[in-house]
Amino acid sequence: MLWCDQAMFGQGTYELSADLKIEAGKVTAVIGPSGSGKSTLLGGIAGFHPQHSGRVLWKDADITLLPPQNRPVSMLFQDNNLFPHLTVMQNVGLAVSSRLRLTVPQRDRVNAILDRVGLGGLGDRLPAALSGGQQSRAALARALLQDREIMLMDEPFSALGPGLKAEMLDLSVELAKAAGRTVIMVTHDPADAARVADAVIGVAPGIAFAPAVTSQFLRDPPEAFKDYLG
Repeated sequence: MLWCDQAMFGQGTYELSADLKIEAGKVTAVIGPSGSGKSTLLGGIAGFHPQHSGRVLWKDADITLLPPQNRPVSMLFQDNNLFPHLTVMQNVGLAVSSRLRLTVPQRDRVNAILDRVGLGGLGDRLPAALSGGQQSRAALARALLQDREIMLMDEPFSALGPGLKAEMLDLSVELAKAAGRTVIMVTHDPADAARVADAVIGVAPGIAFAPAVTSQFLRDPPEAFKDYLG
């Protein structure tokens, strides 16, 4: 279980309160209006944003003071965060080694994950030579190869068309579940939550609410989200 115990995360002058528990092995969507703090919640859990109070615990271990690289967290960003001067193989290989010259076993691991995300044979290409969907697949491959128990998704497929976005969302959740990951995903689209999420965290200005079962949240949302969800 991931527990934000009376946590207060900051981003600039903005603060977000989160006192909630997220079940391990499940997919939890994070929904709320633009600017409410959805990305702040993910950034706080990942250790990218300051935590002003409270604790973050994973499986009863306090990770509050751990730097991002030492947390059991991988993250998919909106811009894919690929290095333009590195090949797909090198970008994905950063998940296993900071050295650009991978060993044969490391290259085998990268090639295996590239095959799983549909990029087999494209390891030597630069990101600019890939389509938007292929770049998203490369970023997904890197996040999966990091082999961390929590995968955070900050709308990584928002720039894709509806059909491709749905395909990538399905693929991400399928592979993450197969690897036993806990997935926390930001979305502006309730249909995304209905499609793949077991639970929903509603985020209103200044506060992240405890997760609710997806069908219940969407059918009868809390008062703070009724206008947002329509």
